[in-house]
Amino acid sequence: MFNNLSDKLDKALHVLKGHGKITEVNVAETLKEVRRALLDADVNFKIAKDFTSRLKDKAIGQNVLTTLNPGQLMVKLVKDELTELMGGETVGINLGGNPTVILMSGLQGSGKTTFSGKLANFLKTKKSKNVLLVGCDVYRPAAIKQLRVVGEQIGVEVYAEEDNKNPIQISENAIKHAKANGFNTVIIDTAGRLAVDEAMMKEISDIHKAVQPHETLFVVDSMTGQDAVNTAKAFNDILNFDGVVLTKLDGDTRGGAALTIKTVVNKPIKFIGTGEKMEAIDVFHPNRMADRILGMGDVVSLVERAQEQYDEEEARKIQKKIAKDQFGFDDFLQQIQQIKKMGNMKDLIGMIPGAGKAMKDVDIDDDAFKGIEAIIHSMTPTERSTPTSINASRKKRIAKGSGTSVQEVNQLMKQFNQMSKMMKMMQGGGGRKMMQMMKNMK
Repeated sequence: MFNNLSDKLDKALHVLKGHGKITEVNVAETLKEVRRALLDADVNFKIAKDFTSRLKDKAIGQNVLTTLNPGQLMVKLVKDELTELMGGETVGINLGGNPTVILMSGLQGSGKTTFSGKLANFLKTKKSKNVLLVGCDVYRPAAIKQLRVVGEQIGVEVYAEEDNKNPIQISENAIKHAKANGFNTVIIDTAGRLAVDEAMMKEISDIHKAVQPHETLFVVDSMTGQDAVNTAKAFNDILNFDGVVLTKLDGDTRGGAALTIKTVVNKPIKFIGTGEKMEAIDVFHPNRMADRILGMGDVVSLVERAQEQYDEEEARKIQKKIAKDQFGFDDFLQQIQQIKKMGNMKDLIGMIPGAGKAMKDVDIDDDAFKGIEAIIHSMTPTERSTPTSINASRKKRIAKGSGTSVQEVNQLMKQFNQMSKMMKMMQGGGGRKMMQMMKNMK
């Protein structure tokens, strides 16, 4: 996420390293590199220029605190400005109304249908909402089928009228269906459209007027950079939407859209999509994103994701098993599943301060656990519950059954033993204390 921008800002801010004080000369050199980094990230020239001008005004004449050197002070100033540029504060979604009506809009191919499913899953699991997805893309072949697949995947009903080609009528009928059947949230997935297509833009404007949504979201493919910002402006002129959704932030995005869209349309980024899975959705926090861009990680979000998967009852059962030396591969597999639910591995590592930079050239496969899972699934119930029973001949059979080598099975056994020892050391309330410490960090 923003790796290229992060690297260039890091190099720019190193210019001040070792200087005893901030002067116009060394600040000018640093800001020149900062502006270049922003322009390379596809940030509008005027916005980049205004950004560095504000930084210069704040930096010149600053008394450097005894605990900060000039480089550290400039990092803080850049972080504050980036946070402000991306909106300053976290803005939540409006869930007023019964039912709450959320209208999704955006360009063709922006990931709107997939994100509609992610949002439905988010509202269902984290806000306890009874969600109805509505298929109003009557033009794209198989669009409604795609939405039905998404709905089935997350356990959310999809309302569609395959023979009806009037999206305004479908939207109105869907809201009536929601009221009659106890749905308190309706997400309307509309057809993707081009800002230059007047007929299609009028259609979504007519849908907006007909259903009077409580929340209108504009979905942007963050990989399109500055073009996404220009498109957002055209849509906002028609819809006056409430917020922006940035999708595909896990891809090779330069960051221009995330950094400048708030300035151009004066609407907040509310959500980001960070992967293909239905759980890969995050509320957008400008300050946390600024931290990540500057290589500081995002410990708070990492802790929040861990807490979502933390089950105290299950933790107590695991503790008892560890105390009695009964922790087995089934338990190990369960821990892996919890980690996988937290998100894709590269995104998680990027939240650890310094780790994102250290691992930037390492290709971390999202299926990194597949080999481990295959090995464990190739074990018998007895072998999983009693790892000490696995001898040389059993290892050969497990390796053959999982399509791996005996060396890989040995490596897993070693990792498992190390993890078991570490968890044993944490007995006596250590695990609970660690979780309490994590809670206190929020």
